Amino acid sequence: MRYVTFEHEGRLRPGYLDGDRVGSIACSTLLEYITLPADAREKKRLNDFQPLSSVTLAAPVRPNKNIFCVGRNYLDHALEVSQQSGRELKLPDVPTFFTKAPTAIASPGETLEFSSKVSREYDWEAELAVVIGSRVKDVSEAAALDAVFGYTCFNDLTARDLQRAHVQWFKGKSLDSAAPMGPWIVSPDEIGNAQELAIALRVNGVEKQRSTTANMIFSLPVLIASLSKGMTLEPGDVIATGTPEGVGFARKPPEFLRDGDDVEVEIEKIGVLRNRIRII
Repeated sequence: MRYVTFEHEGRLRPGYLDGDRVGSIACSTLLEYITLPADAREKKRLNDFQPLSSVTLAAPVRPNKNIFCVGRNYLDHALEVSQQSGRELKLPDVPTFFTKAPTAIASPGETLEFSSKVSREYDWEAELAVVIGSRVKDVSEAAALDAVFGYTCFNDLTARDLQRAHVQWFKGKSLDSAAPMGPWIVSPDEIGNAQELAIALRVNGVEKQRSTTANMIFSLPVLIASLSKGMTLEPGDVIATGTPEGVGFARKPPEFLRDGDDVEVEIEKIGVLRNRIRII
């Protein structure tokens, strides 16, 4: 199943895809739907359909808290960062977590507007995002994937100069529009093994990143179990699971996004998240 949030007749509503049609869900938001017990969700899916081409898709879910993110979770990316900084590569024993503000969330197809007065180093990061479907705490690695509602594409856009200036990641990654996601959430039964999905990013049609989720340092069960230790994860929580090599600031010479650039994140079995960059 593929779940969306869409705009129709002037209001946002949750829905699901049926081929090239969108069916409504009898809830106020997709977050409300995700919060329901699994056996109660099917009754909320209505048989009133609109052509997908007639609606505008929004970010599929907006969690009640910050987006959880994972730093340097692909070996090749960790290596390119260490080479760029001139520091020896030392892999962590546990995942490195940080967050992005929920106000950074943006929609598929949206033009992402940034200010040149705030940053001149806007960078891309293609990521697989996990959407949590049940309330869990101290979940084991063996049971971690049972807590997943679905998966979506995510772009962890980052103002690199702010990231350096503030000596941490939150500010440089939490600017408005710096967390586009979508175009939909795909349920685990459609994905199969989420640890073997091709992931890529293109800027103006030129491929900048290409890898597979099999190259994660910390697997999805490890990430979920580690994050949930002593901390409750709730339905609708989003975990962006790290980016592969090919980010702009680590290139030689460095590359950053420019006004008018088109950015695409593509993940196997999910689809393509497209956004245009507007820098004023």
